[in-house]
Amino acid sequence: MTSLAPLPEDWDRGFGIVAHPDDLEYGAASAVARWTRQGKDIVYVLVTSGEAGIDTLPPDECRRVREAEERASAAVVGVSTVEFLGHPDGVVEYGVPLRRDITAAIRRHRPEVVVTLSHRDSWGGHTLNMADHRNTGAAVLDAVRDAANRWVFTDAGDPWNGVSMVLLSGSPEPTHAVDTTNTLELGIASLREHKAYLDYIGAGTDFLVEWAAAAGAQLGTKYATAFEVYEF
Repeated sequence: MTSLAPLPEDWDRGFGIVAHPDDLEYGAASAVARWTRQGKDIVYVLVTSGEAGIDTLPPDECRRVREAEERASAAVVGVSTVEFLGHPDGVVEYGVPLRRDITAAIRRHRPEVVVTLSHRDSWGGHTLNMADHRNTGAAVLDAVRDAANRWVFTDAGDPWNGVSMVLLSGSPEPTHAVDTTNTLELGIASLREHKAYLDYIGAGTDFLVEWAAAAGAQLGTKYATAFEVYEF
């Protein structure tokens, strides 16, 4: 029985903002590939450069490697604009500075739909979601409202109230899904561009097929990407 609603796609500009290089590639990238094929303009913004993510590489070298991998990964799914906000990896703090930087990015790119990782405490059950993801996700939800208020962060660009939805990838409480039957392979290829990171953690990509099949069963398609949707 299906239980996830089809995500509305009557929009033109999207904005993916997450804590680390590779965060968007754990499922959301397959949906991004679908959207860029539809002609939608998608921009990626990374709060950190993932410089603390590989123990065998010093942060400066790791930053260079992971930024390059993220740009290559984005290109696979049709995203040409990738920005890095420069917050320190591993210790991202929810607060006014993070909200301001995300607000400025939203006002700069003026998206209609924002994609981020779940801010919830776990991925489901007792699998803990890390602090960088939780804090970034919560700040994104608040920054969408901040971006619309001309009296908040008056030095961060002209207000933008055009965001209609925030999509949370990886949420244990999904509400909607996108049919990625024709773009799952692009999403997988996108994750494989993070070779240095995947080699370090010893991870493959087969799980993406399993996740996509499970979401597809709830949407009524072969494969899908699931999101928890907040409407604005």
